[in-house]
Amino acid sequence: MTRKHARSLLIVVIVLGVASLAWAQQQPPANEGFVPLSEVPPGEQIPAIGLVASAYGFVWAVLVAYVWSLASRLKKVEREIGQLEQRSH
Repeated sequence: MTRKHARSLLIVVIVLGVASLAWAQQQPPANEGFVPLSEVPPGEQIPAIGLVASAYGFVWAVLVAYVWSLASRLKKVEREIGQLEQRSH
């Protein structure tokens, strides 16, 4: 093996070693992962029921407002149609 080949091989080994060390450090530790809700401290729990109820409440409020808007516009159009029918007769 020549000196040039030995140097190239050494550089490849060093680069692969550094890359494997960096990759190994990025892997999460074995103790992280699924934790049952009963083991999570109360300060770290997300108040899901409040968020879900708020979202449903918001959607229902928007839906009711939209239906009310449609109903009022429909009544207005019906009145205008009635006025036009009276003019034509």
